Amino acid sequence: MKIGVDYYPEQWDRSLWEKDAETMARTGVKIVRLAEFAWSKLEPRDGEFTFEWLDEVISIFSKYAIGIVLCTPTNCPPLWLYEMYPDVIQVGADGKRIQTGIRAHRCINAPMFQYYARRITEQMIRQYGNNPAIAAWQIDNELEAYPCCCEVCKAKFRDWLIDKYNDLDGINAAFGTSVWSGDYTDISQIQPPTAYPKAWQNPALCLDWHRFTSQCTADYIKELQMVIRRENQKVPITTNTWFCENTPDFYEIFRGLDFVSYDNYPPLRIPENLDEFYSHAFHLDLMRGVKEDNFWVMEQLSGITGSWAPMSPAPKPGMIMGYALQAIVHGADTVVHFRWRTALTGAEMHWHGLLDHSGVPNRRFYEFSELCKAVSKLNILDNTRVVSDIAILYSPDTDAAFKIQPQVEGFYYLEQLKAFHAAFMRYGANIDIVSPETDLTNYKLVVAPSLYVNKRAVTENLYRYVINGGTLVLTARSGVKDEHNNCIMDTLPTVFKELVGAEISEYDPIGSTRQSIRDFAGNEFACREWCDVLQTTTARAYAEYNEGYYRCIPAVTMNRYCGGVAYYVGTVCDMDFYESFAGNLMMQTGIPKLKGLPKGIEVTTRTNGKDEYICFFNNNSKPVTMPLPKPMYSIISSSGKDKLDLGPFEMDIVRK
Repeated sequence: MKIGVDYYPEQWDRSLWEKDAETMARTGVKIVRLAEFAWSKLEPRDGEFTFEWLDEVISIFSKYAIGIVLCTPTNCPPLWLYEMYPDVIQVGADGKRIQTGIRAHRCINAPMFQYYARRITEQMIRQYGNNPAIAAWQIDNELEAYPCCCEVCKAKFRDWLIDKYNDLDGINAAFGTSVWSGDYTDISQIQPPTAYPKAWQNPALCLDWHRFTSQCTADYIKELQMVIRRENQKVPITTNTWFCENTPDFYEIFRGLDFVSYDNYPPLRIPENLDEFYSHAFHLDLMRGVKEDNFWVMEQLSGITGSWAPMSPAPKPGMIMGYALQAIVHGADTVVHFRWRTALTGAEMHWHGLLDHSGVPNRRFYEFSELCKAVSKLNILDNTRVVSDIAILYSPDTDAAFKIQPQVEGFYYLEQLKAFHAAFMRYGANIDIVSPETDLTNYKLVVAPSLYVNKRAVTENLYRYVINGGTLVLTARSGVKDEHNNCIMDTLPTVFKELVGAEISEYDPIGSTRQSIRDFAGNEFACREWCDVLQTTTARAYAEYNEGYYRCIPAVTMNRYCGGVAYYVGTVCDMDFYESFAGNLMMQTGIPKLKGLPKGIEVTTRTNGKDEYICFFNNNSKPVTMPLPKPMYSIISSSGKDKLDLGPFEMDIVRK
């Protein structure tokens, strides 16, 4: 496990390079990430390559035994490239070329951009491909599913559709173009979604456009990966990602890469109500689930954030260390902090690094130094993994489809996942967040919130899981759409009716209106946003609506199906319901749970198959004292303990 920093030597005077490297080494930095935005310094004019300065930087860091993550600088083409080939600039949904001047405005499908991106990557891999200091390569930076509407992308999209549907008749059938007289009679009539709101446009077209743009990003990554692999077969390759405006399909873009990298910026304002979803444990578990393996954090919170938005509060004492350790115990092998020095120039000058503009060590820097020391003690975790009995399924198609057609006020797809994730965390459970198509055999409990867009392979996977003895939870807005994002002509939840043993006679999108349900034990819980009115066939009611015209009608059901059990939650509730429900599910499936955890305390268990290490993180701005079930040995303090005294954002790790 390693701690690193993002460093931009091209932005600093050469006299600082050696000083910074020496300070990093003394502090405990093991990795630096370089060059992701340095194309104009590496190729100031067409075909004129200037690697001497980067040679010197890499040599300096090598001297101090600091490994390098070297990036292809393809996110920011130099201005001369835009001037020479204006066609490489993205075209917006309004049909106009995007104004250049900031980053990532290149069209990744443009032939001339691809030529120059390959060329600069080829030059870099020839220069550094066999340099032992290079620990990994990063392709580009924070890639999105770019919705470029240039002529190249339009033509490529049409070809992609023909490959998928064979001909215009197939496209018309899949898109349901007879609505609003939208039938295509010539391939040239197919256009990407326009600047109109997506909800006004053909939802099948919009979803396929998102799939296409995500596939283009994956193809672009593969192209540059092949350039690197021709020179070096062994060096690991990644790209860094995050939840952005045009979030790509994470499973697709990382399919051929060696590991996942994520840019992790936990919130700096802790809500008064700790039931709000603020913990980045959810994001970290999702990233671990993309390749079902450990991952890296390529950008980690280091200071005040703010560039295109007003500045945030400063990280509170403990956040720098605590949030880095939170990432590590959830599966991050390496955590790279953004950034070493705060920029003096440019748009990101108020997105603070470890050192402020003065360059003088400060509170955050000293806390970072303590983090490096703490991580040096954690080599005992190097061969451990997070092993989970619980899986939550994340569907990129469903995520995109809900953005195209919002369902009702307040209803957000990711919050459906976060509610269950937070509920299981209250009992100290490990949770995997994985693809709906993953092998579910080894999970005791699977939750698939709002599987709105359905694929046959996913439906078969869930049936197979329950038939073989698994316990599954489905929720409102499942089974609504087919794989083309068109509604299925059947009673909801359509393909899942037999599995859940119930049908939806009608639904009521209540939005912000609050109602209530009562479970089988007589407990009452508030509900909101959506109410499925369920009619059971083979299922039994777990909870019923407590008011309104569907009072006493099931809101939550339980159905025994073959060897397993399927639950259906037809509404959206406050956290007290999910905590109660999660506790019952864990009891029914025999999953161990910790009772009485104080709010804000997160527990993650890592194992090497023999020993287990329990990680307690106080994700809270208040100190917490809690007893341990028995005396345990702390690998943080190297001492035995029968209770934990955790300060704000403090972590302790004990051997079970």
